Amino acid sequence: MLLMSGGALWAQDAPDANGGKKRIVVLGDSITAGYGLDPQEAYPALLQKKIDAAGQAYTVANAGVSGDTTAGGLRRVAWVLGKGADVLVVALGGNDGLRGISPEQTEKNLTGIIDKAREKNPDMKVVIAGMQMPDNMGAEFTGKFKGLFTKVATEKKAALVPFLLEGVGGVDELNQQDRIHPTEAGQEKVAENVWKVLKDQL
Repeated sequence: MLLMSGGALWAQDAPDANGGKKRIVVLGDSITAGYGLDPQEAYPALLQKKIDAAGQAYTVANAGVSGDTTAGGLRRVAWVLGKGADVLVVALGGNDGLRGISPEQTEKNLTGIIDKAREKNPDMKVVIAGMQMPDNMGAEFTGKFKGLFTKVATEKKAALVPFLLEGVGGVDELNQQDRIHPTEAGQEKVAENVWKVLKDQL
C-alpha cells in the first residue's frame, strides 16, 4: 500500500507492506513528482509498471518535491531513506541550473546526497539522472553543468542516465503549456530513459 505525504508516495513502514520486496527511492523535483498530472502518470509510477511487467520484486517510492534543488535533496535524503532502500535514483539539479547556482555547488550537493545514502546502506546502488540547461544560459555554464553529472557518477561509481529529458525537452507536444513539465506522454518517455539504465541495477 502507498501513502500520500506532501505530494509524494511512500511505502508503509512495516516490512510486510512491501511483501518482502526491495525498495527503490526516486529523489527528485517537480518532474519526478508529476507536476500537473496525476501521481500515477509520473515516471516513478510508470517505472513500477515496467518493474512489475519484468517480474522484478521491487517497490518504487516517489520522493519528488516540486521546486526542490540538490541542496534540498541533501537536507532530506536521510529522512527519505529512513525506511531503507536498495536503489536510489537521484533526479535533481534542474532547478539549480535554472536558478544559476554554480555547477561546483550542485556537484558538491550531489556527492553529499550519495555519501549520506551510502551511510545508510553501503551496498546501495545509485542512479544519477543528468540534466541540461538551455543555450541561453551561456556556453561556459551549460558545458560545466552538463559535465558535472558524468563526473559525479564516475567518481561515486554510480550509474548515469545521460539526460533525464532526452527526447522530451524542447518537444512541444510532450510538454505542458509551461514548456518545462512533461505531459503524460512525455512522462512515458522519461520513464523509458530511466528504465534503460535502472533495469541493469536490479
